[in-house]
Amino acid sequence: MASWKPSGEALQQLKGIVRRFPLVPVHGIPLMEPISQQWARVEHFEARPDDVVIATYPKAGTTWIQEIVDLILANGDTEKSRRAPTQVRIPFLEYCVPPPLTSGIDKLENAPSPRVMKTHLPFQLLPKSFLEKNCKIIYVARNAKDNLVSYYFFDQMHLMQPDPGPWAEYMTKFMEGKVPWGSWYDHVQRYWEERANHRILYLFYEDMKEDLAREIRRVKDFLEVDLPEDVVQTIAHHTSFQVMKDNPMANYDSVPSFIFDRTKSSFMRKGEVGNWKNHFTVAQKEDFDADYQCKMNGTTLHFRDVL
Repeated sequence: MASWKPSGEALQQLKGIVRRFPLVPVHGIPLMEPISQQWARVEHFEARPDDVVIATYPKAGTTWIQEIVDLILANGDTEKSRRAPTQVRIPFLEYCVPPPLTSGIDKLENAPSPRVMKTHLPFQLLPKSFLEKNCKIIYVARNAKDNLVSYYFFDQMHLMQPDPGPWAEYMTKFMEGKVPWGSWYDHVQRYWEERANHRILYLFYEDMKEDLAREIRRVKDFLEVDLPEDVVQTIAHHTSFQVMKDNPMANYDSVPSFIFDRTKSSFMRKGEVGNWKNHFTVAQKEDFDADYQCKMNGTTLHFRDVL
């Protein structure tokens, strides 16, 4: 299907407005300027009871869980999952940029039910209608060090995100929550705490790497979709890192090079647990660990491969 492809004229218009947008605080959370300018539309978004929300901190396995959810709802039909790129199949709720791109809300308002959407918003910024309508929320968390490394490379290649600067400076900004969508520590802890109050399925990236089929079963049970085991295994194969990396409908190859500078990094880069060890110096690890222990003190939330 070709309807999702922007015209040549639209691409030229878009190329003219692409730049690294600054961060603007929204209720204390740093968000990119176009999102802040249309925040009222996000804040007052009207949910439907059968909406499914995929929530993550950036670079925590968002595209991975999107593909899993889409395939579960398609009963494992891999051809249906290739109908359009990920960002078209599952719109990005708060994604607001100047025309000719269509905002996430514009796509969602016209979408038939049941709608599936993704968001990076911390829990306190979620539109209240999701909670009032008791919508299902699937959250994926990734250990801080790997998440930091992945976010750093992403911010290098994404030419609409703020310039990440040198690695050491970026690490400090991440620890201080001065990156888009704010503090990782607050983000992962708040969704964890709110599991008792709302319909939130909390997944860990590391668990998905350990046994993907097991976690797919958890997701399909949460979504109340009955699938035979052979379909679960098909979904697990189709959502393995290498298969997704080679799938143009899942690897963001459709995003033009003037937005994603692939000379800096690929969108799907490593997909590993523990890759942080290749980037942290001993001193950086010690500083990060001390800060981590302080910020995570008192929570029952624990990650693998952090220390």
